[in-house]
Amino acid sequence: MKCPYCIQGRSRVVDTRDIGDAVRRRRECKDCDQRYTTYERVASINLIVVKRDGRREDFDREKLLKGMHTACHKRSIPTDTLDQTAAEIEAKLYRLGKAEIPSEVVGELVMERLRELDDVAYVRFASVYRHFHDVDTLAAEIEALKKRKQREEQMKRQMKLAL
Repeated sequence: MKCPYCIQGRSRVVDTRDIGDAVRRRRECKDCDQRYTTYERVASINLIVVKRDGRREDFDREKLLKGMHTACHKRSIPTDTLDQTAAEIEAKLYRLGKAEIPSEVVGELVMERLRELDDVAYVRFASVYRHFHDVDTLAAEIEALKKRKQREEQMKRQMKLAL
């Protein structure tokens, strides 16, 4: 870190504090004894979503939230829950460590989380995301959801009995 007063690169950290998404450091130059402040932030990578047709666009958390809100319209899911879910999905995408993410990965993560939150919201989102062409395809998805829920309930009962 170069001193803004004498442009020398020798300094010592006098004080360090966390301030939200950054670290504030108070430094003292070893050459001119002047003090100055620096801020450290993690450089975030821009996530690019690769659409099915090959187009690329920046990941937009607000767009993700809008889709989730639409699926959850008139359902008893608190907005805070949806915000937290969107944050978790975004964090998971960043943890993948890739700059480009296929839209299918994003969609599957959203469906996975909506399935845990609310069956109706899940079916609404899935019907748009998976482009159900007819009622039979939608009915098959609902049937698969019912079977999955039954298996989950059965596993919960078995775990309770094992304890």
